[in-house]
Amino acid sequence: MNTLLLVFSMLQPPEPGTPGVETLAWMAGAWGSAAGAVETEEHWTAPKAGSLLGMNRTTKGGKTVMFEFLRIEARPDGVYYLASPGGRPPTPFKLKQSEKEKAVFENPEHDFPQRILYWKNGPSLCARIEGTQKGKPAGQEWCWKPLA
Repeated sequence: MNTLLLVFSMLQPPEPGTPGVETLAWMAGAWGSAAGAVETEEHWTAPKAGSLLGMNRTTKGGKTVMFEFLRIEARPDGVYYLASPGGRPPTPFKLKQSEKEKAVFENPEHDFPQRILYWKNGPSLCARIEGTQKGKPAGQEWCWKPLA
């Protein structure tokens, strides 16, 4: 019975005043970029039932060199971005800032990154990871155009 209560509590919407996943509808779509032989794509479903589902894949020379399963979900204490690079167990990043077409997720306890940012730049979807790596500030940024 306790397990059932735990499952139901995880499915409840965030507390009033907390932005829900609907505010991230601008992320939905198929996005991609190419630089030489390296192609990256990111896909996001539209928000539904308290979540968005996503995936990212990078290929080079016709081979997949990186993939990541992504999820954004509403929890009782807020909205979380969950990243599963290479299919590993998910790492949660809590939504700390949400404004029109911009979102910032943070997990200060994670090794790297500690922050994940998404924003729209005209018709493109951009993302950035940042934080401290080996004691120094580090980051990486991507911008993808809509895929047909």
